[in-house]
Amino acid sequence: MSGRVVTLASDGLSAEVSTLGAELTALRDGAGRALLWHGDSAVWAGRAPLLFPIVGELPDLALVHDGRRYPMKRHGFARISTFQVVEETRDRARFRLEPNEAIRAQYPFDFGLDVTYALASATLAITAEVRNPGPHVLPASFGFHPGFLWPLPYGGNRAEHRLFFEVPEPAPIHRPVNGLLSRATEPSPAADGVLAPDDALFERDALIFLDPRSRRIRYGVPGRPGLEISFDGMPQLGIWSKPGAPFLCIEPWAGYATPQGDARPFLEKPGLVHIPPGASHSFAMSVHWLPDVAA
Repeated sequence: MSGRVVTLASDGLSAEVSTLGAELTALRDGAGRALLWHGDSAVWAGRAPLLFPIVGELPDLALVHDGRRYPMKRHGFARISTFQVVEETRDRARFRLEPNEAIRAQYPFDFGLDVTYALASATLAITAEVRNPGPHVLPASFGFHPGFLWPLPYGGNRAEHRLFFEVPEPAPIHRPVNGLLSRATEPSPAADGVLAPDDALFERDALIFLDPRSRRIRYGVPGRPGLEISFDGMPQLGIWSKPGAPFLCIEPWAGYATPQGDARPFLEKPGLVHIPPGASHSFAMSVHWLPDVAA
């Protein structure tokens, strides 16, 4: 992990954020116990990458606009771009990304992206604001991709951990297929509002909830401390891990990979937010420490 690291602290949490990708690289509770995956490149080098201006992949890893092809890797370029620090206090920092020559070769749209991390007591709030300074509509997606430790540092093994959805999620889920969104669906593993993660669940990659009803999820072992992840305004959700890996990603998204067989140009891609000229759009999530995840 390169880039300058900004350290934030409150009376309930501490966090570290790198200027590379404006990525959260550490999150600790009030006792200093780690809550975030540490980014072992032999398993998964990410920790909590930000996905912009796409979530997932485009067909042939290219954006097509006005008859031209712009190569773009999975999840876009923000996660590998260096941000400027434009605000920094004890418990708050704001990072900014604007287009450069390398970005314009991938994404032919004017934009500005500010990402703000703010700690208050036992809550970390993350807000991404995408601005459109140009004369045309700005098409974009945004996703959060934090990998939390599995197991968390509060006792209990991986098999005892649960995801408690705000409400039951009976709608069928999708999977990634060669980087794109599957046309086929399968039954939801959270139909009753509780998901028991295990390695077999991720043998075919992520679980994709295209229209989850829940706006928050609690994660941990019942009767022990854990986390609540809130994501008002983020219409999609991914849940992902690698079989055997000690992390679980809980990923609020506004957008998703191109569906299989969809060859439309980028402006017609499903899942995009279309930001009018001179306007902006915010994407947000928060992580709140809970003394008892089942309470």
